[in-house]
Amino acid sequence: MNKLRSIVALLILLLSVGQSFGQTAKYSNEFLSLGIGARGLAMSNTMTSIADDVTAAYWNPACLSVADKNYELALMHAEYFAGIAKYDYGGIAYRIDSTSSVAISYIRFGVDKIMNTTELIDNQGNIDYNRITYFSSADNAILLTYAHNFRQVKGLSVGGNVKILRRTIGSFAGSWGFGLDAGIHYTTKGWHVGANLRDATSTFNAWSYHLSDRVIEVFEQTGNEIPQNSLELTVPKLLVGAGKYVNFGKGFNATFALDFDFTFDGARHTLIHGKVLSIDPHFGMEFAYKRIVAIRAGIGNFQQELDYDGKKRTTLQINLGIGVCIKNIVTIDYALTDIGDLSIAQYSHIFSLKVGLNSFKRKPKVTE
Repeated sequence: MNKLRSIVALLILLLSVGQSFGQTAKYSNEFLSLGIGARGLAMSNTMTSIADDVTAAYWNPACLSVADKNYELALMHAEYFAGIAKYDYGGIAYRIDSTSSVAISYIRFGVDKIMNTTELIDNQGNIDYNRITYFSSADNAILLTYAHNFRQVKGLSVGGNVKILRRTIGSFAGSWGFGLDAGIHYTTKGWHVGANLRDATSTFNAWSYHLSDRVIEVFEQTGNEIPQNSLELTVPKLLVGAGKYVNFGKGFNATFALDFDFTFDGARHTLIHGKVLSIDPHFGMEFAYKRIVAIRAGIGNFQQELDYDGKKRTTLQINLGIGVCIKNIVTIDYALTDIGDLSIAQYSHIFSLKVGLNSFKRKPKVTE
């Protein structure tokens, strides 16, 4: 377990160091692309148009205006790589009035208790295990969200996020970042259409390094380049989605959603890709009875892979989930998903909790 933890930590360290050298990093801040909430993960992240609760602050800030609760709290904890990597989310939303809503969200992805063995050998060449220390490699983000619903155009809303990022690799390196997201949402007759421009003005991370002489010596001996303070930029990504709500009667209903992720930083390993533009489609569906129970499924992560005989084949990822709502207040969601869309990682069991209230005041009892 410690060996696997060290390997994962080393990969994260090398990726972070490698990203910081380039002015524009292709896969910068990817922890913000994993998705949050078991409902969204079960539906393969097809939430750009149909998110309708506190998690909309992440999926599409404009959708926050269609949330039907005045107060909402959501929490999620997930793990993968045999529990080494921790992924956590918490969000709170508040409806100011009939047209405006705000939210604050916190996201953390990290590996903790990583062994630092750079001081394992003392100046006399002796191995001293008491010299081993521990550190964490963590990515943190705070999202401040505002959404507004236009009275002049029924069903139209806009929203935005201010993102504050803090990424650390123990005491060796750290960065502060800042970015903006902008979203739009429109709904009519059961149809939902949404778009979210993530990192709308490009998100930056200013990296600084605090390496001891011993760490620099290890870098030099192993042939690694000494990292320098630098600025890392994340280019915009456009998420577009459409969804349809269908009422079957007698309390039964369904929601179908189709999303497309557009990236503009060159060819990626997606179903549709070119020299400049890459498109990643994903589809999700939900069948529910009133607001009591729902079953979900999603298809995404389409990949074109070379088979052992050199032929290309298309693979995909299927996610499943279920949700239960208690007295229209507490919702428990479950998803069976490959979080992070990593083929080498096993499927994970993800649970999330949501609590929504319209008022904290109890209704007075009516006595005859």
